[in-house]
This record gives sequence, C-alpha cells and structure tokens, in this order.
Amino acid sequence: MDVLTAARAQMEVSLAFHMVFAALGIGMPLQMAVAERAWMRTGRPHYRDLARKWAKATALTFAVGAVSGTALSFELGLLWPRFMAVAGGIIGPSFALEGYAFFLEAIFLGLYLYGWEKLSPRAHWWCGVAVAASGMLSGILVLAANAWMQTPVGYALVDGKPVGTTAFASFLAPAWPQMALHSTLACYVSTAFACSGVYALGMLRGRRDVYHRSGLGISMAVGAIAAVLQGISGDVSARGVAAQEPAKLAAMEAHYRTGPRVPLLVGGIPDPAADTVRWALRIPAGLSLLLHEDPDAVVVGLDSVPRNLRPNVAVVHAAFDVMVGCATVLVALGVAYWWMRRKRREASRWLLRALVVGSPLGYVALQAGWIVTEAGRQPWMIGGVLLTRDGVTPVAEVPVTLFGFSLLYLALGTALALLLRRLATGSPERAPTGGAEVAHAS
Repeated sequence: MDVLTAARAQMEVSLAFHMVFAALGIGMPLQMAVAERAWMRTGRPHYRDLARKWAKATALTFAVGAVSGTALSFELGLLWPRFMAVAGGIIGPSFALEGYAFFLEAIFLGLYLYGWEKLSPRAHWWCGVAVAASGMLSGILVLAANAWMQTPVGYALVDGKPVGTTAFASFLAPAWPQMALHSTLACYVSTAFACSGVYALGMLRGRRDVYHRSGLGISMAVGAIAAVLQGISGDVSARGVAAQEPAKLAAMEAHYRTGPRVPLLVGGIPDPAADTVRWALRIPAGLSLLLHEDPDAVVVGLDSVPRNLRPNVAVVHAAFDVMVGCATVLVALGVAYWWMRRKRREASRWLLRALVVGSPLGYVALQAGWIVTEAGRQPWMIGGVLLTRDGVTPVAEVPVTLFGFSLLYLALGTALALLLRRLATGSPERAPTGGAEVAHAS
C-alpha cells in the first residue's frame, strides 16, 4: 500500500468512528434535557429516570469522543504535515474555539452528573441545556475548518501558499452555515432513531411500561422533527453546493454534460468512460427545477472539469443516493409513528418492528453524507489550492500507523457498544405499567 492510500484509509477509518461518537455526544444531551424538562413539568419519575439514563450515555460518548478526537488531532500532524504547514494558521482558530466549547461541555456535564441532589431542579436542568448547547457548538465550530477546505476564502497567496488575511478566515467559508446546519440535524436524526429502535425493541419484548413508551415518544419527537428539517436543509445545501462547488454537485447527481433541462437521476451506475449513467430512473428536467426553480435552467456538468481533477463519480453518486434514500425512509417512519399515535395512541407491532430495522439508517445516512462531502472534494485537499497528494507525509511507515490507529478505534467502538448495551438493558423497577401515567405518556 502506498503512503497516500494508507494515509487516506487511516483518516477514513478514524473519521468514520469519530463521527458516530460525536453524533451521539451531540444528539443525546438534547433528549436528556427534554426528558428532565418533562419531569419538572409533570413530576412523573420515569422522565427523571430517562434523563439519568441518557446522562450516563452522554458521559460515555463524551469520554470516548475525547479520546478519538485527540487521536485525530495527532493524525493531522502525522499524516498531513504539508497540509498543516499550508493551512494550519488559517484553520487553527476553528480548532481553538472548538476546544473552549469542549471545556464548557465538560464543566457542565460534571455539574449535571453530580448535581442531581446538590442543585435546584431548575439550575440542574439549565446545566443539561448547557451540555446540549456546548456539544452542538463544538461540532459547529470544528466544521468551519472543513468548510474552509471545501470553499477556501479570506486568504492571499504568498510564495504560492495561502496566508489568512483575517484571523477568522475559516468562519468566512460560504459552505460553513449550510454544513453546520445539515451536520447538526444529522446528529439529532441519527441519535434519536437509534434510541427509538432500543425502546421499540423493548416494547416488542413486552415492556409496555411508561418508561419505554416515553423513551420512544421523546426520541421520535426529536427524530421526526429533525428529519423533516433535514430535508429542507438538504435542499438548501444542494443549492449551495451547486453555486460553490459545481464539480461536487455534478458528481453527486452523475451529471456529465452542461446544459438546460437536466434530468434528476435516481440510482444508476455511472460510466465515466462514456460520460453517461446506465439503468437510472430519470425525472425530466428535475435537477434544473430543484436547483433553480426553472426547468430550462442550465446546470454545470463534469465536462467543465478536466478528467484528472474530477471526483470519483461512482462513489459520490452512490453515497448520495444512499443518504437520500435513508433520509426518506426515516421521514416516512416519523410520519407513520405520529399518525398512528393520533389514531391508536400506541404504535402497532409492525411499526415497532420497522423502527427497530430502521434504527441504524440515521448513521448510515450520516456516513454516506460525509463520503459525499469528502470524496466530492477530491482530488483537492483544499479546493483549488492544494491537491491531496501534495499534502501527505513523505514518511513510508504510514501503513503501520494505519494498523495501530485502526485497532485503537476498533477498541473504542467495541467498548462503547458494550457499555451502551449494558446501559440500555431494562428500566427502573418502579416504572408504572398502567393507570394515569400510561394515559399521560400516550
């Protein structure tokens, strides 16, 4: 394995694991705060039990995410020293501010975990809100660095190298707002539907107490709302990508030839040699209409980019289809759940089974979305400025570090899965199974 392939593989493995840890760390505190607020409003103890359970899960993901994030920061310097030499001074403020948000999250998480009996209910709840807000802010701030890599601005070339003209150049990247919104919603969607699957499985196994019903209800409320908003965010993001990164948009849609009335492709297998897509479902003028609200609008194709600078269309297009497909299924599950709750006040067994089967789809969509984002930028590491092959380390032992870091992330992922599995089993014994609380939870 050559150095460039090994370095890219190591970053892919590291980020694939870290994104799951980070998504849990961003999504879980929101549900925790919602559950505690419900306890403060109703006084029903099962909401407090849910908040405690989700607080423990938040602490676990925070600890594991801290380790994986630290490892990632070392990898940037070890694997991509030339990139860091070029861009370190520009993206540095993003990482620095993300560190402050991380410290705030740690402080308020400590207060939340150990303050149940020592703080007033209102003060304790606000600590939970601060955990959710600082976790979200941490993710948003670090995304500024990635957004700048996609759409670099606020720099001047000095001796062929970009030098920031302002300390906040990374926060001026036009891709940052849309990436921050879309990624944050993805964290809420993936975490909420994963939690929904846990409580749906418990209900299928006969645990129809208010603890499981309320856990499912809160998770589906967060997940359904975030999934609908994610669809709107996806439309905004696609329009932004079309304007700022036309080659990436063309790869997402497997669109080869610039022109008007461009069809929207669903599925299909790109054939780069022939600049066409085979076996795709084509919606006439659909892409022109979605991007520009005009069926006759011109959409830039891959023919505007030299072949050696095109992304891997097969990978990007397939990942985009997977992301959209998973998101569509999750929206349908959310709508079905709340429609059935209105009609029957309790989810049917077939819907509970569907929620269990669909519970991983949020994370599948999350991973696919990041493949679109990162593979769609290639072969550039910094869009239009630095090629990926020019940013990699010259050291030949990268395959060794790939093996070592892969073991580290595999161990972290396994440990987190086992700990969360233990945390997810059972509900507090006092959770009532009937009466007024069942009616309230329903």
